[in-house]
Amino acid sequence: MESIALSLTLLMIGMYGLVTKRSLLKTLISIELIAAAASMNFATFSSVAGDRLGQAFFVLALSVDTSMTAIVIAIVLLSYRELKVSDAWELHKLRGRSKPK
Repeated sequence: MESIALSLTLLMIGMYGLVTKRSLLKTLISIELIAAAASMNFATFSSVAGDRLGQAFFVLALSVDTSMTAIVIAIVLLSYRELKVSDAWELHKLRGRSKPK
């Protein structure tokens, strides 16, 4: 039961960060916390049920989460380097504009 409480705590912290933070990196960290909570639930419920399918989903979720993180970090770095924007709302406002000189 401790792992379920920890997973719920991670989920709530991630949801709070996703709603309140505007920085792209802080939003990424919040999404990672939510993904970690979901992966922890897969592992916990598979061990409770005695089934290995949840552990297979855990490995799949971990690999997808890692690749997603690499892609998002690349997008964040590119948006900061090219557009000088690290705020998620400001990045949305730049839709359709050309690159600043």
